[in-house]
Amino acid sequence: MKNCTITCISSSPNTGINKPIIGFGFKTLFVLIYFCFSFRHKLCSVLFFSGVAPQYQSLSAMEARLLQSPSSSCFFSSGSCSINRYRFSSAIPSSPKPLSVSFPQKTRRTTNVVSMSKKDGDIESLSYKGSGVDIDAGTELVRRIAKMAPGIGGFGGLFPLAGDSYLVAGTDGVGTKLKLAFETGIHHTIGIDLVAMSVNDIVTSGAKPLFFLDYFATSRLDVDLAEKVIKGIVDGCGQSDCALLGGETAEMPDFYAEGEYDLSGFAVGIVKKDSVINGKNIVAGDVLIGLPSSGVHSNGFSLVRKVVARSGLSLKDELPGGSTTLGEALMAPTVIYVKQVLDIISRGGVKGIAHITGGGFTDNIPRVFPDGLGAVIHTDAWELPPLFKWIQQSGRIEDSEMRRTFNLGIGMVMVVSPEAALRILGEAKNGDYVAHRIGEVINGEGVTYQ
Repeated sequence: MKNCTITCISSSPNTGINKPIIGFGFKTLFVLIYFCFSFRHKLCSVLFFSGVAPQYQSLSAMEARLLQSPSSSCFFSSGSCSINRYRFSSAIPSSPKPLSVSFPQKTRRTTNVVSMSKKDGDIESLSYKGSGVDIDAGTELVRRIAKMAPGIGGFGGLFPLAGDSYLVAGTDGVGTKLKLAFETGIHHTIGIDLVAMSVNDIVTSGAKPLFFLDYFATSRLDVDLAEKVIKGIVDGCGQSDCALLGGETAEMPDFYAEGEYDLSGFAVGIVKKDSVINGKNIVAGDVLIGLPSSGVHSNGFSLVRKVVARSGLSLKDELPGGSTTLGEALMAPTVIYVKQVLDIISRGGVKGIAHITGGGFTDNIPRVFPDGLGAVIHTDAWELPPLFKWIQQSGRIEDSEMRRTFNLGIGMVMVVSPEAALRILGEAKNGDYVAHRIGEVINGEGVTYQ
């Protein structure tokens, strides 16, 4: 067993400020206090440096598990504070080879959509806004923020490095999909969703993800549940070839309902400045290639939950027209497109990429276009998955609302040259992957559907 250095430091709850205790006398005093009161979970901090920690009873089970991770340096703050998890990673090469990333695309356009809460006979048609999510309000907030921070509005933000590269960063959560995780007890894949939402955003600029950080907040720490969630985050990082560099576990009594938690994630990638994909070279006649989704992914669940409640089905019931339960279909983890997209980018011809999240096709595709260009989508270019058919039928949701809320079976859209489209579709036909030609770029504004 390697030696382990233990240093006690003072800590202020919920401030994130930790001041070292200086002086041998003070150190000795606080070490004694720590050992006297640690079993009562008083606020004290233990910083473990390299090596395997000795088995002190004062450590929580979660802390002990995290300390078992090799080449890790973890900082724990007990009580009502937070557990910060950081490590030195050897997964990032000393000279990372960037692929590409983009300047922030223009701010999302505000789209006027007819209210979908009108009556259909005696049954009301459900809408995202009626379920409590106002996309237009979010768009307005982005517009206002843009006045204070010009240039925002893209899927990822860029920070110039000295030399020939940009760092690209993105942050996101998984929304009220967590509510279904609580109901179904499926927690081991929600971390994949968390990673996917951020890494899929930054790869739209061509950026190769480097590392990821997470934030796990709960009222009372359930160690076994938290371990499942973090295991999913680790899996997601593996799928996107990035390092889980650290995170924070915040235990906040009385803030969340018993047994519930919230998640946020943060991804950072890198791209060469001359390889940025920003949509500026898109022209009319370019082709839209769609990559399949695994289901709803991590957007639209406020509306989905309303549909489930109206349908009368249990999450344990079989999905009509499907081969799994409704709960399993809804909890299918978000596809991480990083490796596939970077491979396609490396062969040339990719001009713009849109991650189809909140806002669906209607709001996300125009974000990558120069002014004066729009898109036509051929809705018969791919088969609508059974899950979306059920959602629309059970909720009596209008087509326009579906297109502005859900991915409808296409989670990533690539805008490519006609020549690149032939190559990509040829590779798909050979079984390398699945891709659909879903539309073209046209002169005009917005997205039309045929």
